[in-house]
Amino acid sequence: MKKLTLFLITTLLFISCKTEKKEAEKTPETKEKAIATVSSDMMENAVIYEANIRQYSKEGSFDAFTKDIPQLRQLGVKIIWLMPVFPISETKRKATGGDFASKIEDPEERKKYLGSYYAVSDFTKINPEFGTIDDFRKLVKTAHENDMYVILDWVPNHTGWDHTWLKTNPEFYTKNAKGEITDPLNEDGIPVGWADVADLNYDNAALRKAMIKDMKYWLTDEGIDGFRCDVAGSVPTDFWEEAIPQLRATKDIFMLAEAWEPALLKGNLFDMAYGWDTHHRMNHIAKGEETVADWDKRMQQIDSLYEEDDILMNFVTNHDENSWNGTIEERMGKAGEAFTALIYVAPGMPLIYSGQEYDMKHRLKFFEKDEIPKTKGAMWPLLDKLGSLKNTHVALHGGKNAASYTKLSTSLEDKVLAFKREKDGKAIYYIANLSNEAVITKIELTGSFSNYINGDTVIFKEGQDITLQPWQYFVLVN
Repeated sequence: MKKLTLFLITTLLFISCKTEKKEAEKTPETKEKAIATVSSDMMENAVIYEANIRQYSKEGSFDAFTKDIPQLRQLGVKIIWLMPVFPISETKRKATGGDFASKIEDPEERKKYLGSYYAVSDFTKINPEFGTIDDFRKLVKTAHENDMYVILDWVPNHTGWDHTWLKTNPEFYTKNAKGEITDPLNEDGIPVGWADVADLNYDNAALRKAMIKDMKYWLTDEGIDGFRCDVAGSVPTDFWEEAIPQLRATKDIFMLAEAWEPALLKGNLFDMAYGWDTHHRMNHIAKGEETVADWDKRMQQIDSLYEEDDILMNFVTNHDENSWNGTIEERMGKAGEAFTALIYVAPGMPLIYSGQEYDMKHRLKFFEKDEIPKTKGAMWPLLDKLGSLKNTHVALHGGKNAASYTKLSTSLEDKVLAFKREKDGKAIYYIANLSNEAVITKIELTGSFSNYINGDTVIFKEGQDITLQPWQYFVLVN
């Protein structure tokens, strides 16, 4: 009987092992797709997308945004910049109109005011308004699976008034003559106007160490791919000279400075800075306050200020412009499409801001819940076309080994912009009437071209008069 029992047990174990083996064969482990490391090649043809999580969807959550990441790939997006994802301070929380939410007596009304993303209370935590750390990790994983990199909006110049450092390390902060911690001040001592945050003092070596440690956490523990650094020019350059090499030692990363200063792009510091003056030229030309001659001066200025491998971000809108200075329609009117095409074709990297792809025509509220439209109109197919061209055509390379930019002569230098981008023997041309009236002009260009925007064939002959309607533009492929 004992022998029979032993035989039955052995047989059952054998069958069980075979069954487990078959199950294992049926469900092999799936290996998570690894995204290629950040590289200079990626920067040549990338489109960057600024994600305003709070306003992106009705839910205002990581999950709602994550679902749409595959769609953003259709627009040629390679870098997702997340506006700050950290908890926001309650103390001195801003409300619409610029006052503090705490001054609103009605508790239900007070709840509406969620404060500024840039008043951070903890650099290593997630804002519960958006979801959990697992939701954030899913977002990063989904982006990587779709060959997109994720950079975090970092706020190094100041913290919210609830940040633990105010209690544990008050020496990290700027103080006035009375020894009181202050909000950020101008050089003349007058407040900048950011009363909801406390100014950090980079003379303190321990602050620098703590800031670098918190930045490293997101790179090493959460797998992000770099940072967009808020008001980077207000932080001492020698801090970036100390911090960025340490960050790059952890992995290959992409660094964007909210600044124009060429010094921040020197050596191996930031990869890209803001093309603020390029943006301002477009706004002023759209309003008739400047002309194409001012655009040409800006291109010359870029050549004199920046080195060949410096990258500038081109944009027709972003979170500051939209909320405080107006929508694309408000600032640019009928010129918006011509300038949208221009930011893709000009040297640099184009930016899409949340809602731009959906023809957003309102200013998003900054301190309370709002929502972008989610209906595809005229802008989505245009950005789709432009993104595809940017991603695939060597003549639009705008990174550290950018295609050349050559101005073409016209008979109306103040109204008609014409230039050629060229690399490896391939060229793309941009021609536009950047004025609000129809013009007749001659352009230094001959040949037959395809207008990439609508597929029409366009023929230019020497000495030929060309009529251009107000704000009419061509993106020509030879």
